[in-house]
Amino acid sequence: MDYIFLVCIFIIGCCIASFINVLIYRLPLGISVSKGRSFCPHCHHQLYCMDLFPIISYLCLLGKCRYCHQKISKCDTVIELLGGFFGLFCYFHYGLNTMTIIIFCFGMILLAISIIDLRTMIIPDCLVLSCFFISLLSIPFTNLFLLEHIIGFFIVSIPLYMMTILIPDCFGGGDIKLIAVCGLFIGWKYLLIGMVIAIMLAGMYASYLLIRQKAKVYEHMAFAPYICLGVLFVLFYGEQLSNYYFYIFI
Repeated sequence: MDYIFLVCIFIIGCCIASFINVLIYRLPLGISVSKGRSFCPHCHHQLYCMDLFPIISYLCLLGKCRYCHQKISKCDTVIELLGGFFGLFCYFHYGLNTMTIIIFCFGMILLAISIIDLRTMIIPDCLVLSCFFISLLSIPFTNLFLLEHIIGFFIVSIPLYMMTILIPDCFGGGDIKLIAVCGLFIGWKYLLIGMVIAIMLAGMYASYLLIRQKAKVYEHMAFAPYICLGVLFVLFYGEQLSNYYFYIFI
């Protein structure tokens, strides 16, 4: 019975991640998410139910569109798998409760933001707004005081906003808004740790690109994926990290 329950969680995670794929494809193109059936991005043929089963349809179709036989992006299937495993990870870490569902939904939106930012260097406002509402919804279910959430909303976003005024384009407006809503969700202490992780990861990757001469010194890079990774990391391991962090730096 337990295995059946875990399989159900995995399937639900894959299905939600399949919808995240729709967001990732449609939002940058300005296509409505709520209107119109799913279609092949190559031949634009409408997809039917048999074509929309996460992972299974990809395997049955051998990774090709049923109608035009063009290759289906492997990234879509990887994202579906990530959704399934992330759902299981949330369940094993937090159990089955309201906060688990909230964290899963928040993580899925962060995944959409990360992929879109990597592809387009743009963070859609509607996704940031979704994170904002989820953050508000989560407040009664956390162990933090309301003030910690409020401080988290401002503690990093305001300094970064001031930096963009003094040094134009040093941070994108989308990054600042994303940091603000993440701070509202996890509180100021966890946000500081998450930002340290994000900056370290981004710095290491930027150094790698410079060493390999794959980027120039003043070239912009997508920062949202690192913010999201840092935030997700502290969501699951924030308590352990905060003990070390504030012991060392405070």
